[in-house]
Amino acid sequence: MKDLLDDIDRWRADGKRVALARVVDIEGSGPRDPGAAMAVNEIGEVVGSVSGGCVEGAVVTESLSILQGDRAAGIVTFGYSDDEAFAVGLTCGGTIRLFIEELNW
Repeated sequence: MKDLLDDIDRWRADGKRVALARVVDIEGSGPRDPGAAMAVNEIGEVVGSVSGGCVEGAVVTESLSILQGDRAAGIVTFGYSDDEAFAVGLTCGGTIRLFIEELNW
């Protein structure tokens, strides 16, 4: 998370809205441990990683939806048995849960 702060601070100083996605739980095998984080600004710039690349695109889409007001902040789950997980490349055999919210600090 600390390595994201410089980019988040710069984006916020430029007036950009930012969403933060954090791994809050994994079941079975997961690409990143709880605490891994990724930030997305309103124009789609990304810093950090929550899955080593396998679901990052879907997380960007979810983050932008939150920033645009199309969905509320909350838990997003990607799991081995989910069709969406296969579509975005999560084949590690586990389930990851992310909490995604807009930063308001």
